[in-house]
Amino acid sequence: MPVPPSNAAANGLPKHRAPQAGSATGGVAGGGQARPKVLLLVETTMAFGRSVLEGISRYRIERQPWSVQLDLRELMAGPPAWFRSWDGDGIITRDTTPEMIEIIRETGIPTVNLGDIRDDQSLPSVINDHEAIGRLAASHLADKGIEHFAFAGFSDHHWSSQRLTGFLAGLAERGVEDPERVHVHQSGWSSASQGGWQQQQDQIVAWVKSLPRPIGILACNDFRGQHILEACQTAKVSVPDEIAVLGVDNDHVLCDFCDPPLSSIIPAAERIGYQAAVMLDQMMRGQTPDKPHVQIAPLGIAERLSTDVMAIDDEDVAAAIQMIRFRACEGLTVSDILAEVPIARSSLERRFRQYLGRSPQAEIRRVQIKRACQLLRDTELSLVKISRLTGFKHAEYFSVVFKREVNQTPGRYRDASRAKARKPFG
Repeated sequence: MPVPPSNAAANGLPKHRAPQAGSATGGVAGGGQARPKVLLLVETTMAFGRSVLEGISRYRIERQPWSVQLDLRELMAGPPAWFRSWDGDGIITRDTTPEMIEIIRETGIPTVNLGDIRDDQSLPSVINDHEAIGRLAASHLADKGIEHFAFAGFSDHHWSSQRLTGFLAGLAERGVEDPERVHVHQSGWSSASQGGWQQQQDQIVAWVKSLPRPIGILACNDFRGQHILEACQTAKVSVPDEIAVLGVDNDHVLCDFCDPPLSSIIPAAERIGYQAAVMLDQMMRGQTPDKPHVQIAPLGIAERLSTDVMAIDDEDVAAAIQMIRFRACEGLTVSDILAEVPIARSSLERRFRQYLGRSPQAEIRRVQIKRACQLLRDTELSLVKISRLTGFKHAEYFSVVFKREVNQTPGRYRDASRAKARKPFG
């Protein structure tokens, strides 16, 4: 049902402007009606933004043949010079500066906001549930048996503050409320992006050195997680044994560039894009969204080496686990461990079962298969290449071991993982 302009303004919505005939550049849809012309102001430099665009594209393919104009950009680039004169039917944007919001209100073009840098509810929005992200991080790190916790964020970004709020709430639910057990470091994104990151990095190194250990740190995103891991290297702090680090966004390239690879919370970025497209379609038809401000919960955690920690009070077992963690995929054997850890094989076996409930060989296999699962999900590498990258000499033997451990062949696991990722959103 069309919404009168006065009602739209009262609900914080831009006044509806019906799609203009002949405004589309992508041809004419069935029945002779021009396709709605939609502008996408979503950054393409970050994995989250690209996944959002995949969700919008999926909606467009499945439901609505829009004519799309995509502005290739960085996050926080501000409105393009031609934005005020742009003539179209709808906008989805991750970059809602005050200037941009003013222009949107002047033009009355239906707009869905995906930006969360500022605490602004003036436009209909679809964003991450940042407090849920913080709570998930608290649960993940607390389950590692860690006693101390920390958060590293950006003081001038609203989404970072919300993640901190959720993190503290999640820790409190687990009985962690003593301020001496929770540490926070924040600095400005804007000042560093303009003047350089080295001063902030020096501050992070000093902060890392001052923290009690062992400790689990939630970095507000993968970018900040990389800063923490680099600081740990500079400070000669062992990750994850002394400091476990968890990021957010699951940017595969950035996480795997980290040393060790960064564990990260997986946001439902594609779902956010899809739901934004659903909302915009309603608005362009003159309808008021049932819920103008939607928050989407995270999908889970991609665990990599940066949080693969166990609270074990046994120096020999801890040393063996660290060897396995970093060298299992290089073909490490139990004999290699015994050559560096001064302990009898029978004692090592017994103490591994005491602390882990499995043998050293089973722990080696666990680390290999965990890495194989990640490569199958996130890459197009062949089974031959994956078998070599996980410490198996022959792809045939790798397939046998994988099926025994996972109860699926590598091929079926890859197909099932991708089918799950592409399941319907409705």
